[in-house]
Amino acid sequence: MSFDEFLKEEEQKEYYKDLKSKIDEEYKNYICYPEYNNIFNALKATSFDNIKVVILGQDPYHEPNQAHGLAFSVLCEKLPPSLKNIYKEMEDDLNIKINQDGNLDYLAKQGVLLLNTLLSVRKGEAFSHKGLGWETFTDNVIKYINKLDQPIVFILWGSPAQSKIKFLNNPKHLIIKSAHPSPLSAYRGFFGSKPFSRTNEFLKENGIAPIKWNK
Repeated sequence: MSFDEFLKEEEQKEYYKDLKSKIDEEYKNYICYPEYNNIFNALKATSFDNIKVVILGQDPYHEPNQAHGLAFSVLCEKLPPSLKNIYKEMEDDLNIKINQDGNLDYLAKQGVLLLNTLLSVRKGEAFSHKGLGWETFTDNVIKYINKLDQPIVFILWGSPAQSKIKFLNNPKHLIIKSAHPSPLSAYRGFFGSKPFSRTNEFLKENGIAPIKWNK
């Protein structure tokens, strides 16, 4: 099994053909993020066989020079508020200083799948690609990973991410859920949820190398 195989399977399905047609139109007629070639960056950056953790967010950042296909990650100097809150919780949870440059690809390379429930968005319009078919696609990604016969931590931030819980029935996996790190909800259960230390404790208990959360 691999994400390449998964994508080939999905491309044959009617919902996906309809989704691709709609997304192609969106990118043709509007400014959308991430760049078209980076839509599936999360699936390319993390090897399917190496998945240790899935961090599930909502939809990509919708301002210029932010989204690049990895949930919560940016390539710009100005950090979005959600990412600032993630770094804050990371430092408080692990009691370490984090290099806050915004780019989380170092986590993806360690087996942290940084996935959003929607993989694209119009400029300046949060959730604008809701209902186009991405929900079915990411449902199928989660179902696909759920079948893996290895311990995986699923970190679900916010209600769109937590809607995927119904697909997670593998007893080998750990589910950590909390409010989204957005400033609108971070103080309602995200801060203090300690997802990073809990993840590493679980991985170590199962004989798996922990994640190096700092660069």
